Amino acid sequence: MRKTLTFACVHFTVAFTVAYILTGSVVIGGLVALVEPLCNTVAYHFHEKAWARWGNGASGRSAGDGNRYGAASFGCVH
Repeated sequence: MRKTLTFACVHFTVAFTVAYILTGSVVIGGLVALVEPLCNTVAYHFHEKAWARWGNGASGRSAGDGNRYGAASFGCVH
């Protein structure tokens, strides 16, 4: 859980910084930093469902059952 929370902080910081640099607005940067990770979280949920069904080849294993590539699927969404 700590890793997830620290990654959320990194994600928020990167999203805010990029939006702030592009727009010069703290408000827009803050909104993007809040909305973008939320949208990515929803997209990730559906990506994992699709990955479990079609992305793991014929083995039928889900990303969380010891597949060494399971964590890499997040990078495709993000």
